[in-house]
Amino acid sequence: MTPADLSRTVLRAVRRTVDEGVLAGPVPDSVQIGRPGPGGSGDYATSVALRLAGPARRDPREVAEILRTEILRTAPALTRVDVTGPGFLNFTLAPDSRADLVRAVLDAGIRYGHGDALAGTTVVLAPADEPRAAVRTGAVLRLLRAQGADARTCEDATERLSVRPVPAHLAGDLFARLGPDAARWGLLRPAAHDRPATGDDLLVQHESNPLFTVRYAHARTRALVRNAADLGVPAGGAHTYEPEARALLRSIGDHPGVLAAAARHRAPDRVARHLERTADAFLHLQETCRPLPVGDEKPSAAHRSRLALTEAAGTVLAGGLTLLGIDAPEHL
Repeated sequence: MTPADLSRTVLRAVRRTVDEGVLAGPVPDSVQIGRPGPGGSGDYATSVALRLAGPARRDPREVAEILRTEILRTAPALTRVDVTGPGFLNFTLAPDSRADLVRAVLDAGIRYGHGDALAGTTVVLAPADEPRAAVRTGAVLRLLRAQGADARTCEDATERLSVRPVPAHLAGDLFARLGPDAARWGLLRPAAHDRPATGDDLLVQHESNPLFTVRYAHARTRALVRNAADLGVPAGGAHTYEPEARALLRSIGDHPGVLAAAARHRAPDRVARHLERTADAFLHLQETCRPLPVGDEKPSAAHRSRLALTEAAGTVLAGGLTLLGIDAPEHL
């Protein structure tokens, strides 16, 4: 179950309680799913009960308890639904649901996270000559199209992306000096109003360079998958995941929502930051829960699960880099 799946599950529960007269008030168009805040629990959380409490003229925790009962009745992919704080709903996914998430990523490939959130929407952007605005416009167009929008540029367009430009004395040789991938990252990773990154530190092959970390993490996933094939370790079968994998699973599950939000807000920097989080989570996990057997250790179900998760992490990293217009190398 992805956050998008969970959002639809909660929205259906809200609609049923309103249709049956248990709760009064309008049904929202969507339900926002995020990570649990301080005092929360589980994998995901939502504040929808607080939004519904006013129109329903009921206490938010009472609304949350009503929704909790309805969600548990109809959502076997959840093992727990808890109410915390003033009325937050907290969700813990069933183990099989995490396996379903990994399978969904592997089935979709680098198009995982693409969807129809903006289907029927037409976006026409003005073309840009300034280097940063031009790179950002290209990335935003790819993000919009990945969400189903009809997106293009036109000289007569009124929507123009506003960015803090590259200083004139640095713009001329930027791509020649840094190369296309590092230059694009430096122009896209900072928020539009922040100063673009144009220094040679973008070329440093060290974890202090986020671009290197993201691309290294992707190359590492591909190397592990190749090594597994050489060792005859399959990635198939039923998958269960250690508690240490939760951060990476969450980041993978967040990917569709990040892409949709980045498209809506014309903010490819959100994708770059998400790739950093995913890379960090994967690199930490593969040190603590090794995907491949070591020494005389025999391949096990745990190795197969970790290998599938490794491949899913690489898929998310490759898909995000591709949308930013940056190469995802097989070797680094």
